[in-house]
Amino acid sequence: MTTIPGLLSRRDAAILKVMTGASAELRVIGLDLSITSTGVCLPDGTTYRIKTRAKDGDRRLLHVRNDIADDLAASRPHFAVIEDLPTKMHATALKIVGKLHGVVVGALLDADVPYAYVPPATLKRFAADKGNATKRQMADAAYLAAGVEFPGDLNAKGEGGDMCDAWWLRAAGHDWCGLPLCSMPQAQRDYLSKADWPDAYAQRYVMGVPA
Repeated sequence: MTTIPGLLSRRDAAILKVMTGASAELRVIGLDLSITSTGVCLPDGTTYRIKTRAKDGDRRLLHVRNDIADDLAASRPHFAVIEDLPTKMHATALKIVGKLHGVVVGALLDADVPYAYVPPATLKRFAADKGNATKRQMADAAYLAAGVEFPGDLNAKGEGGDMCDAWWLRAAGHDWCGLPLCSMPQAQRDYLSKADWPDAYAQRYVMGVPA
């Protein structure tokens, strides 16, 4: 792994810049992106949803982007963890979600916030040891692991779960950096190797590079 600052990517250089010295606690933001209901978990663990209206069309992209940009400015996370696109998705839905990912990544780049992508099945395996875990099982796993709940996140049919997923994304980021939010079986932690992590974080935390 390259450690010479001049040879680091812009993303990795930004990571090293914010994490050197006697820095503050690790700040991770979790983002479960959806054009209708984006789940956000802020660095302090607060979760909420960014709801949009179908009648607003593509202007919903601006709504989500602007809210997340405000969160980045206010909380100044060291990095973001985003749920990746599913491997199977209808073409129309893929186009919409792809647009959303594009504008949100743009906001992260503007704020110099590095980001990681975690596949949906990987997140479910990390949280509940099942690649096809239901939204209810994800919520139950969060309660068992850390005693956290997400009122109003699931409907009567067990659908939704945007805030819960965002919480688990933040938890995955902390865990990968060696600063876990809760106790997890090692076998479930190992699933996180399937995610796309910034190399500099792996160097600094997982490989024990000193502050």
